[in-house]
Amino acid sequence: MKIKLLVCILVLFVMETTYAQELKIGYTNAEYLLGLLPEAKQIEADLRAYETQLQNQLKAKYQEIQTKIGDYQANQSTFNELIKADKERELNALQESFQKFQTDAEQSLVNKRNQLLQPAVEKIGTAIQTVAEENGFSMILSAGSPGFDVLLYADQKHDVSELVLKKLGIDPPVGN
Repeated sequence: MKIKLLVCILVLFVMETTYAQELKIGYTNAEYLLGLLPEAKQIEADLRAYETQLQNQLKAKYQEIQTKIGDYQANQSTFNELIKADKERELNALQESFQKFQTDAEQSLVNKRNQLLQPAVEKIGTAIQTVAEENGFSMILSAGSPGFDVLLYADQKHDVSELVLKKLGIDPPVGN
């Protein structure tokens, strides 16, 4: 019985050692890779332009509301109760419309960001997959966003960011 137990433990130990030797894990920082893509600057510029456009629309709507509030306050003493109530409903509707537009603009900006980044993210994903297959990695983990790392510790020798950059045709910056 002791021999069977010893053999089982030995087999488990050998299996675990063999499995650990076959497992090759690398990591990369996708944000770092994305920042070095040639198209990253254009994506950022397009996103900033879209954000500016939305901000200008918000400012125009805000100015319109402020003007109407100023007109109402300046003339409210001349309004009868019916007109006063109608103007107040109109101002409330404008403010609700502004708040909805503001919320929609924020969501639109997020959607635009995702739309602009999607091709670059797919390009990086394909390069990571190719690097993993060509270099025999079992896994590639993501690192980079403080507080959101999928990786808590890694030896620098397993960082495949440079390999992925080369696969993307980008010369890695000196000193990284």
